[in-house]
Amino acid sequence: MIEALLPENELARITSLNDLQILNSGTEINYDNIAYLASYICEVPISLITLVAENKQWFKAKVGTELCDTDRNVSFCSHAILHPDEIMEVKDTHLDHRFVDNPLVTSDPNIRFYAGMPIRSAEGDALGTLCVLDKKPHSLNDKQKEALKALAKQVENLFDLRRQNLALEKVKKELGTKNNLLKEFAGTVSHDMKMPLANMIITSDLLKAKYGNLLDATGLNYLTYLKQSSFRLSNYITDILNHYESDTLLDSHTEDFDLQDVLEQIIDLLNIKFDCEINLPEDNLIVHCNRAAFQQIFFNLIGNSLKYNNQEKIVIDVTGIEKNGYYYFSITDNGIGIPENKQEAIFELFTIVEESDRSGNRGNGIGLSTVQKLVHNLGGEISVKSVVNKGTTFNFTIKRAL
Repeated sequence: MIEALLPENELARITSLNDLQILNSGTEINYDNIAYLASYICEVPISLITLVAENKQWFKAKVGTELCDTDRNVSFCSHAILHPDEIMEVKDTHLDHRFVDNPLVTSDPNIRFYAGMPIRSAEGDALGTLCVLDKKPHSLNDKQKEALKALAKQVENLFDLRRQNLALEKVKKELGTKNNLLKEFAGTVSHDMKMPLANMIITSDLLKAKYGNLLDATGLNYLTYLKQSSFRLSNYITDILNHYESDTLLDSHTEDFDLQDVLEQIIDLLNIKFDCEINLPEDNLIVHCNRAAFQQIFFNLIGNSLKYNNQEKIVIDVTGIEKNGYYYFSITDNGIGIPENKQEAIFELFTIVEESDRSGNRGNGIGLSTVQKLVHNLGGEISVKSVVNKGTTFNFTIKRAL
């Protein structure tokens, strides 16, 4: 028996194999199917997808054998990977001095025929082979060889997909870590800033009440501006915190609730002081989903319809139906509308369409981003249709919870 030499790129090859994180992984149907096809096409009883590690040869997929691995020093594939671009075929091991006294030849599984096509990494390093074996002398015809090469290429494609998935998982994990840190930061900022802001608001009122008669109109305006600015910053901090805590709303359980009851509660919370007509769905619904997230969506959307409206009488129409496991909702208003060139961007965080709302307050571009996030988390989609100075309609779906 002759042991295979180490490839010149052995270090890079082992690094690529380890980066793939596939050694000792579980069976996967896509690999098993390729091994089965190789056995069938090449008309042999045994087929393997092998990975040649530092000291072992491990099988990702196997047909016709119960072996899980072999020592690398007796591995046929250790010889095959020395020539990454071609099939190594041994028609009769009894006639090949490299393998004639190999334990895999002289005892179980009694290999007499071997053909292996190396499987390469994206960098060209041979990580293992797709090989076929027989217990009697055999040979492959040209079509079978081409098929074996094509199937080995499909294994390489699966490896590439695995690498991409691992990279995506890594990015997802990193983003999750950063998002958690951002949530913690937002919570800290909210706590540390809101108290001083509350003190500024209270102090402004105290100064105005106690010393207002000593100030001229300009001084009083400064105090009013200070108070308004403090409120605006406090609301901004609250909205940022709500955005990053929106995922936690889904931690609460799903439940059945009456649509009109919830909408009426939201309208009460909005404390509307304008001439406003809100038309609720004619046919009521019993909705089954996460109530907290549902309320937050409608609170934001109806609130926007109120704020961004310059009509003497605000009219808001709400519709809702259930169909094929989804709830379909729309909220239509007669407000200022959204320019067509800004409609695609309105769900992006910190995107601001109008400089100020009906009360002269400037938006912060957080509310609609939070709404979209909640809708997606509830298994739905949201879109907008709007005409400037005529009004806006938000259409969105929510998947009925099981």
